[in-house]
Amino acid sequence: MEEKRIQVAVNGKAYELMVPPWRTLLEVIREDLKLTGAKEGCGQGECGACTVMMGGKTVNSCLVLAVEADGQEITTIEGLSEDSKLHPIQEAFVEHAGMQCGFCTPGMIMSAKALLDRNPDPSEREIREGIAGNVCRCTGYTKIVESIGAAAKAVKGGE
Repeated sequence: MEEKRIQVAVNGKAYELMVPPWRTLLEVIREDLKLTGAKEGCGQGECGACTVMMGGKTVNSCLVLAVEADGQEITTIEGLSEDSKLHPIQEAFVEHAGMQCGFCTPGMIMSAKALLDRNPDPSEREIREGIAGNVCRCTGYTKIVESIGAAAKAVKGGE
């Protein structure tokens, strides 16, 4: 099958790429653009390790065909920091031990970002619902939830 030309903006930078129609957005992000923050955990959209934002909403990039991203704005974990300064959510994960092995962390942070964009003052229940599509095998989630709560307070206090 013939490759398709797509245009995407990833972390604010425009790209024009030729991709086979069966390639996933995750493969393009990791292999072509060399942005390796998003991970392939299950390849079935169940674990959330590949979570990125597309058009302002979270998606499992392992389930999105790259051709479906044509014309879209994509944000990966690498796009949250500015000039080597961590985003407040990233800082909160570091300060509050919201990660252990780190494999799920980029997806968790992207889901947290989407949640806090929608709801800057979530309850613990809302935080848990906001990250429900992300699986962590290390932390037991308590420190992740605490990190997101602390990030909400930091972002709210910084406004």
